[in-house]
Amino acid sequence: MFVRRRPVAFLALSAVAFSAGCTTPTSERTDEVRAGDSIVLAEVAEPATLHPLLGYAEQGKGKFYDGLLTHDAERVTRPALALEEPEPSTDGTTWTVRLREDVTFHDGSPLGAEDVVATYRAAIDPASGSLVAAGLDVVESVTELDDHTVQFDLRHPHASFPDLLVLGIVPSEDVAAGPLVDSPLNTQPVGTGPYRLVEWIQGERMVWEANEDYWDGAPEIDQVTVVFGLGFEERVRGMGDRELDGAVLHPWEARDLPEQTELEVVHHDSGEFRAVTLPSGHPVAGDPAIRLALNLAVDRAGMVADVLGGHGQPAHTPFPPTLPEFVDPEASFVLDAPQARRMLENEGWDLDDGEEVRTREGTPARFTLLHPDDDPLSAELAAAFAEGAASIGVEVGVEGLSWEDILPRAGRDAVVVSHGNPLDPDLQGYPSLHSSSVAEANLGRYDNPQVDASLDAARLGLDQAERTAHYRAAQRAYVAEPGLVYLVFPRHSYLLGPGWAGYQRVTEPRGHGMTWGPWWNLEDWSRN
Repeated sequence: MFVRRRPVAFLALSAVAFSAGCTTPTSERTDEVRAGDSIVLAEVAEPATLHPLLGYAEQGKGKFYDGLLTHDAERVTRPALALEEPEPSTDGTTWTVRLREDVTFHDGSPLGAEDVVATYRAAIDPASGSLVAAGLDVVESVTELDDHTVQFDLRHPHASFPDLLVLGIVPSEDVAAGPLVDSPLNTQPVGTGPYRLVEWIQGERMVWEANEDYWDGAPEIDQVTVVFGLGFEERVRGMGDRELDGAVLHPWEARDLPEQTELEVVHHDSGEFRAVTLPSGHPVAGDPAIRLALNLAVDRAGMVADVLGGHGQPAHTPFPPTLPEFVDPEASFVLDAPQARRMLENEGWDLDDGEEVRTREGTPARFTLLHPDDDPLSAELAAAFAEGAASIGVEVGVEGLSWEDILPRAGRDAVVVSHGNPLDPDLQGYPSLHSSSVAEANLGRYDNPQVDASLDAARLGLDQAERTAHYRAAQRAYVAEPGLVYLVFPRHSYLLGPGWAGYQRVTEPRGHGMTWGPWWNLEDWSRN
C-alpha cells in the first residue's frame, strides 16, 4: 500500500496490478495519497543522464537545477539565479549577470560566481565532452568579476543569448576535473532546483523530494514519483483508477485514444518538427529538381490528419506557427503532384511507359530513407513520405535502424529527424538550415549562401523588427531552393488527473515530459 514518502510499496503494488490486468483499490489510494502532497506521473522517455552539460533539460525546467534565467508561459525570459535581467553592452558582445545571494545547492553549499563560471567553462571546453558546446559556441570566455557577478564575453553579438542562460548551474567542484561522462551528476544531481532526487531505480522509477530551502519558496507538492516503462494501456488504466496523477502520451497514442474517453487529455503546441534530410552529395536526393518536387508531392495535411490524428500542424520550414511574428506565410509549398511530375520531366527525369521509377542518364530516381527503429511516429511519417515520392516516380526505400547505425550513413542516405526549440527563432532555424551546423537537424549538410546570410544577420541583430525581416528572407530563400522536406509540427499530448491547481498551458521544445509538459511549473502547483 502506498503511503506518503514511501513510494516503493505503492509502485510494487502498481506493477503487480498492471501486469495482472487489475488495479489496487481506488479508495485505499485516495484515502492515503490524497492526505499528503504527493503526485505520481508516468513518463515514456527515461533520461539517459541527469547532467545538464550532457543534454539534460537543455532548454531549462530541469527540476533539480536552475539556470541564470528561466522562461515563462509566453516564452519570455525571467530571472532565476540571476538577480535581474542581464543587459548587453552597447555592441552586444558583453553580458554582465548579477547573482542572487540567498541561494544554496542541495548539498548546502552557497551559490557563487565561481559555480557559474565553472559550469559554463566546462560546457564550452572540448576536453570535457560536453554535449551542449555547439549551442554555446558564441561564448568566448566567462569571468568572475566578484563573488556574485559574472561576465560573458561573446565572439559576436547574439540576439538570442539570454535563451542560452537557462543551462542548469552545478557546483564548481563537480566540474573541476575529469570527463563529464564519469561525473556523479549523471545519476546524483546536485543543483539549486525546487526538487532533490532521492531515488532512481533505472527502468522503473524516480522519486523527488521538495527542496525545503528553495530560494523561491518550497514547493507545496512535497514528493514526486515518476514511473517509467508502463505501456499505453497501463498508463490509461492507471489514470482511470487514479493510481497515476498524470501521464505522457506518444503522438500515436493520443490518436488512438477512444473518442469518448472520460480522461482529461491536453495537447501542447511545440516547436518540434519532423523532417526528412536529403544528403547534398547524393545523385538523386541532392538534385535540386528532385528536392523541390518532393516538397510539392508530400501531403503534409494528410500526415497531420492520419498520422497525428489531427494533433499537429503541417511544416514547410523549421519555423513553427508558435513563432507567428517570425513566420513568412508565403514561405510554403502547395500540394501539387502534377506540377512536380512536369518539373521532373523538364529536368530530364523521364518515366518510360510501364515503368514506376524515373531515370536520368541511366540513374534511377531512387534513394534510402532511414528512421529510428524505436520511434513509430517517424516510421509512419517515413512511409507516408515514401508514398508521396512514389506518386511522382521517385522510389524511396524505408529502413529502421538505431541512431548509432544511422549516423554513419547520414551523409549518403536520407534521415527522418526531429528537432525544435521555440524559445527563439535562432534556436529553431540555425541548427537546421545553416551550413555550419553540426546538429542532427542538418545531417544532409544543407548549404545555401542566401539562407546563411539571412540567418547570420538575424543572429547578429538586436532590433526585433530587423530580425523578423531577416528570418522571413531566410524562409523565402529556403523554399526557392529547399534541401530538406519538413513534414509536421506534432503537438505533445498528456493525460491529467483531477485534484491539482497550477496547470498552465505552454509551448514546448522537442524535449518534454519530465522537464516541460504540464509539469513545467510543478513547483507552483498545489492541491485543488
